[in-house]
Amino acid sequence: MSYHIDMEDAAANEPVLLSKHSKNLLRFLHLLPARMASHDNTRSTIVFFAVCGLDVLNALHLIPPQMRQDIINWIYGGLVVPRSNEKQCGGFMGCRAMVPQTDDAELQECVRAYQWGHLAMTYTSVAVLATLGDDLTRLDRKNIVAGVAAVQRPDGSFSACIDGSESDMRFVYCAATICHMLDYWGDVNKETMYQFIMRSLRYDYGFSQELEGEAHGGTTFCALAALELSGQLHRLDTCTVERLKRWLIFRQVDGFQGRPNKPVDTCYSFWIGASLRILNAFELTDYAKNREYIMTTQDKLVGGFAKWPQSTPDPFHTYLGLCGLAFTGEPGLSDVMPSLNISMAAYAHLKQLHESWRLKGDENTTGASPYSIATTPELLDAAMEQQMKMCDDSETSTSPLISAQ
Repeated sequence: MSYHIDMEDAAANEPVLLSKHSKNLLRFLHLLPARMASHDNTRSTIVFFAVCGLDVLNALHLIPPQMRQDIINWIYGGLVVPRSNEKQCGGFMGCRAMVPQTDDAELQECVRAYQWGHLAMTYTSVAVLATLGDDLTRLDRKNIVAGVAAVQRPDGSFSACIDGSESDMRFVYCAATICHMLDYWGDVNKETMYQFIMRSLRYDYGFSQELEGEAHGGTTFCALAALELSGQLHRLDTCTVERLKRWLIFRQVDGFQGRPNKPVDTCYSFWIGASLRILNAFELTDYAKNREYIMTTQDKLVGGFAKWPQSTPDPFHTYLGLCGLAFTGEPGLSDVMPSLNISMAAYAHLKQLHESWRLKGDENTTGASPYSIATTPELLDAAMEQQMKMCDDSETSTSPLISAQ
């Protein structure tokens, strides 16, 4: 039975409701609905989806100047700077529950024991600051990266925080984004990180969340983005890259699925799409099918995109759906930097900060990476071509079913 896409279908011809999506995301900067109460401890991720979504929509101007400064100050309010006698736990918290508004020194000291940075919250917080144009001068970059290095496990993976957390590919990605955005790697061991990533490459050529797990679209993105951001993507040999592309391309049904035999989901238009963009293979996908599926999840009443058609929209799927559409060149949307998951405008601001830090000889700065991230399709093509030339003939997979390096 063949599957035919009728381009006359209503969803295929619907416009992206840019204004409604902008208003939808702006609401989340004012008030979280009751149904999202369980996300209170990860508020910085909600701010990330809303602010970065408005940026992709070219609608940051909807955030008034005073509100923009209030958001920046709120983000900095979650910054943890450890004292000399404390564990290396620098970074950002996701909410302010552990920052009581009190002058009681004993209570403050008690709460202090529960204040530590979280890799995902640190990544989203720094990304929001960069997107809003902050100069990051209030950050001690060396201290934050010391906190990242402190949660790296002996196997190369990372925990989310210093005191108790799972360790997997999600936090490998967050660690790489933090170090890349702050232009400093400190004591982070990139070699053991690389080894953990490659041990997570499965027999079917997707990456798993943890060792011996199932290949997954989201963690495949995390692995590839971490390799690119750490300047190690070139270490994948040509055969591995081609098989990765094949696994990713096979995730398209109309939209994209995260695993074989699973339903499609709006967010994978980003996870799979960004992975293919990193590998310079997104043009091998069917743009029309992808767009048609995303549009079936658009809420035409209040704006936003949902996981599935007829479902409730949320900031997560709204932002990633917009990014997926941006990859296809949807009119009205800004370009997205795939591996950092921020707009190219925000990334350009980061690159300017990196240059200024280097010119000042900032001791927190490691200097230019030998493998810079390309910022245009032409440079991306050239970068991947160079990476392919640098590959040797050996396989880079460590799966027991594939010959190892």
